Amino acid sequence: MTECAGLDIGSRSIEVVVVRGGEVLSRRRAPTTFDPLSQVRALFPDGPPPRLAVTGYGRQLALTLFPEARTITEIKAHAIGAASLFPEAATLLDIGGQDTKAVALLPGGRVGRFEMNDRCAAGTGKFLEYTATAFGLSVADFAALALGGSDPPEISSMCTVFAETEATTLMARGVGQADIALGLHKAIVARTVAMLRRVGLRAPLAFVGGVAKNPCAVRLVAEAVGFSPLVPDEPDMTGALGAALWLAKTPS
Repeated sequence: MTECAGLDIGSRSIEVVVVRGGEVLSRRRAPTTFDPLSQVRALFPDGPPPRLAVTGYGRQLALTLFPEARTITEIKAHAIGAASLFPEAATLLDIGGQDTKAVALLPGGRVGRFEMNDRCAAGTGKFLEYTATAFGLSVADFAALALGGSDPPEISSMCTVFAETEATTLMARGVGQADIALGLHKAIVARTVAMLRRVGLRAPLAFVGGVAKNPCAVRLVAEAVGFSPLVPDEPDMTGALGAALWLAKTPS
């Protein structure tokens, strides 16, 4: 059987999954940086497999390197990847670095109704990264800080710049950093759960994308929807996996 590779070029990271006959052979990732094509070349030191599918915001850019590659939309790739990991999933939430997707899943990983926020950083991993930096913390430490909060203030602005200003004002009023961090996480989750409800939230819910590695975000999603989401071991690999699996079933 021919190897098929899925390449997901996201705003913060690039992932590659190689499959053969539906079995995953390898996974690898690299930061996107300001030179994603160099990162892609490094991920394929011996060139890509005979068949390559590309997804993510940089999928058209990748065609300048690999003109024979096939492209697949992010929503379709994530739906196929999530369905392969969790066939029972009825709804999909993908929070990446620069956009958020809420998808009603149909049998076989087909896409029903969906919504996508890609116009600003509000409700995305970039929002958390920006606000974590304002606290002088890594995203992982920012999530750990938020888990220690108990009385989160309501964050009224989802604009990254205004949210930072609001957080600074709250600290000046004596609100604890852990509570502010929790409030910022809750603001993101409230926005994304509203998207899920608009597409028709049903359990089970698959939660993928880089933010699904954030334990505070996972806990808050569970609290907001009333049940625990299904989270893959490597949630940021779902798009690349879906692209590879899609290509494996697509005639050459």
